[in-house]
Amino acid sequence: MNDILGGHLVGKYLREVEKVDTVFCLSGGHIEAILDSFTEYRIRAIDVRHEQACAMMAHAWSIYTGRPGVCLVTAGPGFTNALTGIVNAFLDNAPVVVLCGRHPLRDDLKGALQEMNQIDMVKPVTKWAATCYDTKRIPEYLAAAFRNASSGRPGPVFLELPPDILNVKVPVEKAPMPKAPARKFTVHPDDWDLKQAADVINAAKKPLLMGGSGVGMSCCSVALGQFVERTGIPFILLNNGRGELADNHPLSLWDVGNTGLMLGLTQADVLVAVGVRFNWLLQSGAVIPPHVKVVRIDIDPTEIDRNRTADVGLVGDAQSVLNQLLPLVKRADHSEWVDMLRKASRSFLETELRLRSSPSYPIHPIRLVARIQEAIGDDALYVVDGGDTSYFGLTGLTSKEKAGVLGTSSGLLGCLGTGIPFGIAAKLARPDKKVVVLNGDGSFGFNAMEFDTMVRHNIPVLVIVNNDQAWGMIKHSQELSIGCDRLQCAELGERRYEKMVEGLGGHGEFVTRDEEIVPAIRRALESGRPACVNVMTDPTATSPATPLFYQALKME
Repeated sequence: MNDILGGHLVGKYLREVEKVDTVFCLSGGHIEAILDSFTEYRIRAIDVRHEQACAMMAHAWSIYTGRPGVCLVTAGPGFTNALTGIVNAFLDNAPVVVLCGRHPLRDDLKGALQEMNQIDMVKPVTKWAATCYDTKRIPEYLAAAFRNASSGRPGPVFLELPPDILNVKVPVEKAPMPKAPARKFTVHPDDWDLKQAADVINAAKKPLLMGGSGVGMSCCSVALGQFVERTGIPFILLNNGRGELADNHPLSLWDVGNTGLMLGLTQADVLVAVGVRFNWLLQSGAVIPPHVKVVRIDIDPTEIDRNRTADVGLVGDAQSVLNQLLPLVKRADHSEWVDMLRKASRSFLETELRLRSSPSYPIHPIRLVARIQEAIGDDALYVVDGGDTSYFGLTGLTSKEKAGVLGTSSGLLGCLGTGIPFGIAAKLARPDKKVVVLNGDGSFGFNAMEFDTMVRHNIPVLVIVNNDQAWGMIKHSQELSIGCDRLQCAELGERRYEKMVEGLGGHGEFVTRDEEIVPAIRRALESGRPACVNVMTDPTATSPATPLFYQALKME
């Protein structure tokens, strides 16, 4: 009989059963045997400079590939460093498999190096968490981890693997590889509920569809396209669902952005909400007037009436439910309603549209975004990370790609620093696409050392810094709240981030004038290296999101 090391069982299972070819990690003594298995089983290890980045990369991998992302961290500080990324994945419903080292079982309660209760810390922010105590059961535990990450409402899972099971050999026959699941279980709504939903949609004069991350995880572009084209319903796709249908689809409202959404919500008579939570970004549902009938589709039954009772609730996977609705809804023409929404939105956006088209000194952030779009186009993956930067990027950038414009810091955790790790994972998952990260200067600092990761692994991502020399949203909120003369911990000053990138082996550009933006972007892309274009922008510019953020914090 052949013997196999416990750590090698990990690599064998990942590669042979789950077909995992990329793992995001940072090395450590407790996990050495797993790291060695990557060589044995030809798994690409992307080693980072901080564990939060590898959890964030695994999160992004799940979005751009539709498969669970895998990260590997060592015990103690490796685990605690990764917690921010794990929590972000949990609140974003991202299927991430976190493999983690642990102090040896034999040293429990002896004061071992990095001995701590990791399981109880991580349980509240994962779907499933376990410790494997038997080398022979490693494949079984890994199978459970992947099942739990992907089933139902997705989310991160955590598997703790002590070194005294990883560094033990067992006969291969004693640790069989489970087969990958051959089926997917889907909950379906009742026929009566489907008929009720169809009746509401068919009777609508001013319907609106709002889709969220559940649309993206369902990969329902065909079903969604058929549904909106038959019903004539205008739509906007948010979060990780954006790009399931292209931003330039004739019925998409992304040409007028969040303004179109907010006007649509207040004036619609029917809202079809698909895989989207009514969270703080929608004022917990308060932005939807009482007269609007709500048809809600979600894989999680607890979401159907959360923060707003649905008139009709359909529990199930978005693709499945839309396919079931399709033969029940009537063909309709809502072009007048769509035109009215667009015209009204553009009147509200008059100032913003003028800023997009007009050079200014200093450079306005919305003008920077327009110039980025001009230089790169819609055949790219855009990642946006920051406070005010998120508003400007999400409203001004468009893409024809799935998850083509992703706001990584605008989720429930509001986690800054996600942009660079997400950009790296995007480029690894979609190497044929240009990947552009639009970073605030504050958020850039969290994971800027991952430029070293990009250089070492030859991952040519372009990072453009919207450098307003401050934590912009915080600064402008403080100006509203405590006054311009009492700002605290909000200003950063002019920093030459591009020179740091050059020092790490990347390409750097420094921009202060409008006419320099497009040439700098093109030189950065042509360099073929990880690149930073550091653009000095107007420090007084703020977005409409800032007063809303300020008001939300001040409400009692």
